Amino acid sequence: MSDARNSILTKLRKTRDAHPLTPPASDFAPIEAKQWAEEERLPRIRRLMEAVHTEFLDAAEADWPAVLHEFLAREGVGSLVYAPETEEGKRLVEGWGAGSTALIPYDRPFEDLKPQLFDSIEAGLTTTRGAIAETGSLILWPTADEPRTLSLVPHIHIALLRADALYDTFLQAMREQGWAQAMPTNVLLVSGPSKTADIEQTLAYGVHGPKRLVVLVVHP
Repeated sequence: MSDARNSILTKLRKTRDAHPLTPPASDFAPIEAKQWAEEERLPRIRRLMEAVHTEFLDAAEADWPAVLHEFLAREGVGSLVYAPETEEGKRLVEGWGAGSTALIPYDRPFEDLKPQLFDSIEAGLTTTRGAIAETGSLILWPTADEPRTLSLVPHIHIALLRADALYDTFLQAMREQGWAQAMPTNVLLVSGPSKTADIEQTLAYGVHGPKRLVVLVVHP
C-alpha cells in the first residue's frame, strides 16, 4: 500500500473511531402489518403474477410429473432440463411417461452442456423456496445441484411451487426460513418472464432470460 493511500485511510479511521454512530433501531411494524388469510395468499400471488404474463398449472403431489408431461406435450415442447440430484428431479423421472418430451439431466459441467442449453433445450425445471403474497414473487434458491442456469437459459422456465410454502412478505420468508444463518450468494425473487423495454420503449420478452414462466402449483 502506498504511503499516501495509507495516510488517507488512517485519517478516515481516526475520524470514524472518534465519532462512533449508533444505527437506529429498525421498525418492521409497517411490513409486519401486511398479512393475508391463508386461503387468500395463493389467489393473490396468482393474480399478481398472471398480470405480468406468468402461466399457472395445478397438480397434486402424487401426479405433478404427469401433469407437467401432459402440458409440455400439448405445448409441443421437445426437451426439459432438470436437476437429477434433487428429490424433485428423482420424482420427475419416476413419474415421467413415454412421449415426445425428452428429459435432459443437468449432470455435466456447464461447458459440456452449453451447446444443448443454448441451441436445443426448450424448457428448464426448478424448485422454489415458496412465494410472496405481497409482491407476487417466487423465491428461487440456486444450489450446486440446481444452478441458476436451469431457470435462466431455456426459453421456458417451469417452477415448482408448494401450495403450503406461501408467505405474506419477504420479511416473513426470511425469518421463518432462517436466512440469517445461511443463504446462497444468488437468491432470486421472480415475478414473471424476462422482459425489457429498453429499445424504443417496445416491450420484448425473453431478452435477458426465459420468454415464458410457468408455475406448477403442487397441492398437498
